[in-house]
Amino acid sequence: MERWLALELASTVRHDGGGGVTDDLTTAHGATRWIQAQADLLAGHVPAGEMTADENLRIELVELRRAVRALFARAVSPAPPSSADARQLMPTDEALAHLNTVAARETVVPQMDWPPDDAPTARLLSAENDPRLRLVAALSRATIDFLSGPQRTQLRACSAPRCVRYFVKSHGRQEWCKPSCGNRARAARHYRRQRVATDGGSTPS
Repeated sequence: MERWLALELASTVRHDGGGGVTDDLTTAHGATRWIQAQADLLAGHVPAGEMTADENLRIELVELRRAVRALFARAVSPAPPSSADARQLMPTDEALAHLNTVAARETVVPQMDWPPDDAPTARLLSAENDPRLRLVAALSRATIDFLSGPQRTQLRACSAPRCVRYFVKSHGRQEWCKPSCGNRARAARHYRRQRVATDGGSTPS
């Protein structure tokens, strides 16, 4: 679904598998790899599999991601946001303004298809020739769709040690974005309990 593009963009900041955070959009080459990896989700908007990013497009993507992650932080509140950027979040009003401005940069018109033996379908047809403009506008619209839809209420910031991802909760008891994060969180919890017991204190609940 196209709206998952918002989650994919936010997830370009992620745990590096060690003790730090990696950013897929640090370089234009990294941004190119990320864009091309989204070819299926971007089908119908831009030929992402053939696109390359220059420094200007990389900066646009990073700024849009800042807005997306700021709005994700608002969506999960009062729970804490991702630790990756909790201290440097874009103000919410600025994030909203940026998202809406970028989405409005592309002129689109609705088109309806109605095959003889099938139900009618609608799609948006772009009036813009610049694929880079269409790319950032599509990402903005996907974020608007995501945050205005039912998935917003299931959005969570993973609380596992060192994880900085946002994820959509898929079942009632889900606490972490993936099983490996759950294993790491349980191990950390066990370690804390062992330390408390060794130090002679009470075991936390």
